[in-house]
Amino acid sequence: MVLVTRQAPDFTAAAVLGNGEIVENFNFKKHTAGKTAVLFFWPMDFTFVCPSELIAFDKRYEEFQKRGVEVIGVSFDSEFVHNAWRKTPIDKGGIGEVKYAMVADIKREIQKSWGIEHPEAGVALRGSFLIDKAGVVRHQVVNDLPLGRNIDEMLRMVDALQFHENHGEVCPAQWEKGKEGMNASPDGVAKYLSENAAKL
Repeated sequence: MVLVTRQAPDFTAAAVLGNGEIVENFNFKKHTAGKTAVLFFWPMDFTFVCPSELIAFDKRYEEFQKRGVEVIGVSFDSEFVHNAWRKTPIDKGGIGEVKYAMVADIKREIQKSWGIEHPEAGVALRGSFLIDKAGVVRHQVVNDLPLGRNIDEMLRMVDALQFHENHGEVCPAQWEKGKEGMNASPDGVAKYLSENAAKL
C-alpha cells in the first residue's frame, strides 16, 4: 500500500514513552499534531536485525529533535515486552533506554492500517514513514525482514522535505543538506543540469 500524499492513519494504543512511562492511550495524531514525524515499524522485540535498527534510531534521536521531528516506533509486542527490552543491556541483546515512544500493536491493527503486514509471518515489515506537519505522508520505504534500514537516509529525507518547505525548490538526485536545490521549471532543470550533471 502506498500512503504517500495521503493522510497518515491515526491510532490509539498502549506505549512505553521515552522516559520509561507506560501509557494506555497513546494517540498518534495528538502526539504529532503540528510536527514533522517519523513512524517506523519493526517485526518483533528480542530478535536480530531489529535491535540494531532501534539503537541506530536512538543514536540519531538528537539529530531528529534538532529538526523538530518526533520519532515513534511500533511492533506487535506488548508495552510490557517493550519495557523489558528497554531494560535489557545492549550487550545482552537489549536496546537500552531508547528516547522515543514504543507503541504496542498487540492486535496488529496498526500494521494493517499502514499496509506493512508480512503476508505469511503476520509481523510488520520494516516500514518507515515521514509525515509532514499537516499529517500527510511524504515519504515511505518498506524493507523485507532480512534487510536493515539506513537511518541516515531518513535524516536526509527530513532535510529534503524541510528544504522544499522552506525554499519551494525541489531536491534532485543525490541531494544532501547544504547542496543547492532545483527550480521546478524548464529553465530551472536546464540550469541545474548544466552545472551539476557531471556530479550525479
